[in-house]
Amino acid sequence: MRIPARFNGPPGSGNGGWCAGYFATAAGARVGGPPVRVTLRVPPPLDTGLLLDGGVVRAGDVLVAEIDDEADTGVPVPAVPLAEASAAARDYPGFADHPFPGCFVCGPDRAPGDGLRIFPGPLPGGRTAAPWTVPGDVAAETMWAALDCPGGWTAISDAGRPFVLGRITATVAALPVPGDECVVVGALSGVSGRKAVVDSSVYGPDGRHLAQARATWLALVQ
Repeated sequence: MRIPARFNGPPGSGNGGWCAGYFATAAGARVGGPPVRVTLRVPPPLDTGLLLDGGVVRAGDVLVAEIDDEADTGVPVPAVPLAEASAAARDYPGFADHPFPGCFVCGPDRAPGDGLRIFPGPLPGGRTAAPWTVPGDVAAETMWAALDCPGGWTAISDAGRPFVLGRITATVAALPVPGDECVVVGALSGVSGRKAVVDSSVYGPDGRHLAQARATWLALVQ
């Protein structure tokens, strides 16, 4: 196993959602299957040989991630119309101040066709929403990635400091068609100390609920 450098989050390490989906898929998770939980123990290294053995991912002697069965994917975040998501995205806080502007999922520095360019803007009630044009190479890992940052930005916006993904439990009911205009929404479930629990959902252009996740994000110590 190896995480290509394209799928970075913070500089030098993988995007948490994409990597979690990659690890889950390698461990047997499938589209339409039950939820899987991935816990990241260190920032996933890029372009480094990784070994999956018995639900554990290692880079040499370093424990990178653990994968197990977990049913709690949180509460589906209500869908909003595409026009409302597009309007929210225009106020995406990351346009003005982004801790990782090159992030594969939500980085404004990524070119169309390179990054996912999901820009979750604020909605009432501590929620976020963003439109998402599905890329041609969409896979389960892409869906996990799409679920990642829209939830995380609810924590970042609430606390006003950077967070990174620590744990995510996700399920993907179906893949959208390349070129589909989907809506991704996130909601803050709770905050305790450095930990924030968030929910996120992906909806297809017909309103179908395609994917769901609950994640724990960790505030960076500054």
